[in-house]
Amino acid sequence: MVDYWKIQQQIMSKLNKILLIIVIVLLIALGVVLYWQRGGFEESYWAVYLDTGDIYFGKLHRFPKLSLSDVWFLQRNNQDAQNPFSLAKLEQAFWGPEDKIYLNEKNIVWKAKLRKESQVLQSIKSSAAVQSQPSQQPPQQATTTQQ
Repeated sequence: MVDYWKIQQQIMSKLNKILLIIVIVLLIALGVVLYWQRGGFEESYWAVYLDTGDIYFGKLHRFPKLSLSDVWFLQRNNQDAQNPFSLAKLEQAFWGPEDKIYLNEKNIVWKAKLRKESQVLQSIKSSAAVQSQPSQQPPQQATTTQQ
């Protein structure tokens, strides 16, 4: 005769193992998400050179579409012989773009990951630190005129 008690114990044992594995996987996933949100997994900066001759620097994203965020580009200074190039933030361009560009893979000549010691990356980080500091000047008072 079939011992239903042993069969039930075997089924419960297998279910407990499966539930334990699921709990462990969820705890690991939660740990990864919390680490990422606290600044872990720092995104690398990349240089992207296009067939138009433009070079952009930023954080490269491949999903859902190839793009750069925190975008900087090289700008020519024809009047300054000592510093013929400077870095400019894309979002501060006069036409007011967002700080993200989508790239067409066909137009990319090359792309390279920047080292942490890169002069370009150091310049980007120092410029970002200056931009994030609050202004020391008091805000301008709005003036109204009575008619």
